[in-house]
Amino acid sequence: MIIVICLSHNHNHNIINVCIFSGEFETRREFEARGKKKFFSLCTTCCLLNQNNFLVFADPKVTYVPPPPPDDENSIFAHYQTGINFDKYDNILVEVSGLDPPPAILNFEEAGLCETLTKNIARVGYFKLTPVQKYSIPIVLAERDLMACAQTGSGKTAAFLIPILAHMMRDGVTASQFKGEQEPECIIVAPTRELINQIFLESRKFSYGTCIRPVVIYGGIQMSYTIHQINQGCNILCATPGRLLDIIGKQKIGLNKLKYLVLDEADRMLDMGFGPDIKKLVSSPGMPSKDKRQTLMFSATFPDEIQRLAGEFLRTDYLFVVVGQVGGACSDVQQTILQVKQYDKKNKLVEILNEIGNERTMVFVETKKKADFFATLLCQENISTTSIHGDREQREREEALHYFRTGRCPVLVATSVAARGLDIENVQHVINVDLPSTIDEYVHRIGRTGRCGNTGKAISFFDPQADSAVAQPLIKVLADAQQEVPAWLEEIACGSGGIGFSNPKGNVFAAVDSRKVFCSKDNHHSGGFAASNILVADESWD
Repeated sequence: MIIVICLSHNHNHNIINVCIFSGEFETRREFEARGKKKFFSLCTTCCLLNQNNFLVFADPKVTYVPPPPPDDENSIFAHYQTGINFDKYDNILVEVSGLDPPPAILNFEEAGLCETLTKNIARVGYFKLTPVQKYSIPIVLAERDLMACAQTGSGKTAAFLIPILAHMMRDGVTASQFKGEQEPECIIVAPTRELINQIFLESRKFSYGTCIRPVVIYGGIQMSYTIHQINQGCNILCATPGRLLDIIGKQKIGLNKLKYLVLDEADRMLDMGFGPDIKKLVSSPGMPSKDKRQTLMFSATFPDEIQRLAGEFLRTDYLFVVVGQVGGACSDVQQTILQVKQYDKKNKLVEILNEIGNERTMVFVETKKKADFFATLLCQENISTTSIHGDREQREREEALHYFRTGRCPVLVATSVAARGLDIENVQHVINVDLPSTIDEYVHRIGRTGRCGNTGKAISFFDPQADSAVAQPLIKVLADAQQEVPAWLEEIACGSGGIGFSNPKGNVFAAVDSRKVFCSKDNHHSGGFAASNILVADESWD
């Protein structure tokens, strides 16, 4: 990032005009002469005065190069076991809307996959399809556009990787390390570095033993290293939005041969922070029109307004798949809401963590400063803790996740960004020290536990003075997941102008296709997997 500051004089004030490299000039602050030095002293980057009297500040050159991913078969296919509740996925209802959807499949054999891909799926440890996979895989194989909503930890990544790789193995690929500009057949975009790296590692598993080469790119990495990785050949490009646009702008990636565009955590990609980047991507030179590419969008939440925006990137006949409690929490997570005032949170957190012991726990807080504060506090209490947030260097973030995954630090304090898509083995507890401002973010946070049929526990501190606005939607999430709703929480919800929710059965579906064009009764599937009366029992880090 380059920041250019122009100094000009107006009466008794110095006007400082700031320009981020890719933006427009605009007046950001006015400084009196005595405040100017203080401003410059706060800047830790290098500074120079060019011939036009512009002060130019440039961030220090990024030199970090990540360690290479493991290339031995045992490490590539390392996986964790599904939990005792994995078979409950058979009882989750699925609804498909749109015209002429292909039938669901019951097993991987019905997908007609090639031998190499089938062997890799077995190596990964996948022997049974999850609901989102049963419906999404045949839809992608049929070359239909898709918007898919399913709870966190339900196998969405494999739901798009497996059919895309099946097509690529069937049709062949063209990337070569001898080409000056790589032209990947598939681009996968996700909002955070950690999530996109996870997707990359999964793509390496399923493409193992083939000529298909996945590459991952994201910020915080030395650019020359990134370009070198691309130049080695790139069939599947996994990228965060900003770094992807950078690489396209440097003409290291061409889009003419793109067949598949995947947006993971699509709701976040299309919100205020990422919408402009995605629009810029799809309008980039060489990008095939939506009628000439296949676009897939996956997320655990899909509000109506995001669905309408997403429709701009999809063909008009796209299919919408909603699995179980979309927008709701996984029923494998035991949710507990505690009434805790702000000044009591520190002591309560320490008390709970001492009771938990060394079980792997993610602690969510509101700000980056709080993440560091609580990590330090817990270390002082002899609780091995690390933290992850957007102000930490890439090397520090990767180190923190490594310490957490290996158990060296069983407690990870994080901001909400870590809630999106991170798949870490055996996270047994999630603690929300600060509740998020939206219920969708709450769902994503607690979804870090209770994944792939494993059970988990989520404890949330509710401060009536700060959190009353989320009382009503929180009650609905609890009721829909058949969890106990505290009486005091219903009283707060009533006092905030709403009514409490006490329906213990909840609703089968918490999201619907915003087009309101539903298929006929024949296309409303329980897929033979559940009787109709069975209910459903992660700042931008680009």
